[in-house]
Amino acid sequence: MVGWLTGLAVLAGVGYRVWLLAHAAPPTNSDEATMGLAALHIARGEGFPVWFYGQQYMGTLEAYLAAPVFALAGEPSLIGLRLPTLALYVLFLLVAWRLTLRLTGDRWFGLLVVALLALGSDRIIKNQLIAGGGYPEMNAAGVALAVLAVDLASGRPGWRLARWATWGFLAGLMLWVDPLVLPYVVATGAVLVGFCHRELRGAAGALLGAAAVLGAAPLLVHSLLNGRNPLHAVLAASGANAAAGWADRLHGGLLLGPPLGMGFCAPGQCATWQLWWAFALPLLLAVAASTAWRALRRPPTAPTDPADRSPRVAAAIRLALVLAAVATLGAYTVSSAAGRTPVESSRYLSCLLISLPALLWPVWTVARHGLRPSATDRRGVASTLARPVALALLAATLGTTAHATWQAAETAPATRAAEARHAELVTVLRQLGVRHVRAGYWTCNRLTFASAEQVVCAVVDDTLRPGFDRYPPYRREVDSSAAPAWVAPAGSPLANVLDERLRAAPGSLALVTIDGWRIYLPR
Repeated sequence: MVGWLTGLAVLAGVGYRVWLLAHAAPPTNSDEATMGLAALHIARGEGFPVWFYGQQYMGTLEAYLAAPVFALAGEPSLIGLRLPTLALYVLFLLVAWRLTLRLTGDRWFGLLVVALLALGSDRIIKNQLIAGGGYPEMNAAGVALAVLAVDLASGRPGWRLARWATWGFLAGLMLWVDPLVLPYVVATGAVLVGFCHRELRGAAGALLGAAAVLGAAPLLVHSLLNGRNPLHAVLAASGANAAAGWADRLHGGLLLGPPLGMGFCAPGQCATWQLWWAFALPLLLAVAASTAWRALRRPPTAPTDPADRSPRVAAAIRLALVLAAVATLGAYTVSSAAGRTPVESSRYLSCLLISLPALLWPVWTVARHGLRPSATDRRGVASTLARPVALALLAATLGTTAHATWQAAETAPATRAAEARHAELVTVLRQLGVRHVRAGYWTCNRLTFASAEQVVCAVVDDTLRPGFDRYPPYRREVDSSAAPAWVAPAGSPLANVLDERLRAAPGSLALVTIDGWRIYLPR
């Protein structure tokens, strides 16, 4: 029965996300369109970018995954760009279930983990479905690294060299794609060193190293050819040198970040009652670390017996997942992003979902079997209260994430309507014969991608000065145009500036209005 229920939970999670994709949800943006344009250039053979356009970090793996879809379809599309991210979510869900069984052996607990990961708040589905760089693939790679580490460290026979090579390749690949998952690479790697140091001295270690270099090859080759260190670009982009008070960092990193980043909040905000997870998470981390450490410290009765070794390996991996979560949370909290943009930057905590089986396992154990009375609790008061508290915590976790999922689903019709308005904008521009336009950052690349580069856009700011163009050739093409048009969302600061210019010089621009957008054509 538990197997059927787990299968239904998987289908529900995938079905929910397919329904969202059918509604063009979560809403796309110019950053995702930038990845789509990279995929389009790869599919056409016009370029093979190593990094996300406009920066020297964050690998373009999602573009290379989407390029074959575009080539087969014959044209780019949002759904084609997101099909690989949907596949990565399915992979993450299935491998997370397998990891849970490897660590605990409890199929009912595996069902709980799958059910939680099948749900998805606004922040979660954005991380999992938007092809904006790094986030969809990090969790799938993280749980895969943990499963491989369990199999290798416990001495699981068969295909060991292939497992070593896969672990090394994934570790190197993630170094290129996004460094946010590195705490999990380091933590699971430490377990492998601790349990397999002798094996690593031979062919296994050489193969792992070679595979890691292969996975990180785009990063290494680009760095050697250009003499640039991607780490410097990552630190600059994180706002390491930007000002943010410690009160704001602690508030964003420890109070808002965990419930937002792990799927407990409404779109773009957290109600006060949804913040309870911020207080529960440190306790869960402490309890999970303590129980895993105690299990790891138990002396083995037969160290060479794989059956006796497996529980200690499972405890070591659980401890590694907890420590990786602590490192992720700590790194985010000390960054200025936590203090300056806590709502949007909570995406940096997306990898915490990898640690979910380790976090909830002690709670599940108490909920099912209770707590053994200790020597200092002879009356059993603590053991009597522990089970109801554990059950309440699990119920609150499921209930809060389900409510946040419902809130995210409610936004899908509005997102679909907004996407239809944008499609109308593209159609009208084509009908008007507009080839070159100037627009704001969050309009430009989205417009260029939606039109398959039939409309090319250059970025301007709200004062009509040149803005940040992630793909400079578009700027050069628009600048060489005789009379580019202007496009702005209705009611935006850019539209207000252009309206003022129109009032100051009547007849200088011809205004075309459609639902949600304003097009300014030069006369």
